[in-house]
Amino acid sequence: MNILIFLAPASVFLALIGLAAFRWTLGAGQYDDPIGDAERILTIDPEDRPLPPD
Repeated sequence: MNILIFLAPASVFLALIGLAAFRWTLGAGQYDDPIGDAERILTIDPEDRPLPPD
C-alpha cells in the first residue's frame, strides 16, 4: 500500500508533462492545416518521380 504514495504523484506528474507537450504542439502550429496536408499527399509532383534511365 505504501507504493501508492509514490505512484499517484508520479502518474499525475507524467500526465502534466503530456498535457504540457500537447499545449506546446498547439502553440507551435502542428495542427494548423490537416486538410492541406492530406491533399498534398495525393497531388502528383513531377519532381518526386525518379529520373528515367539514360
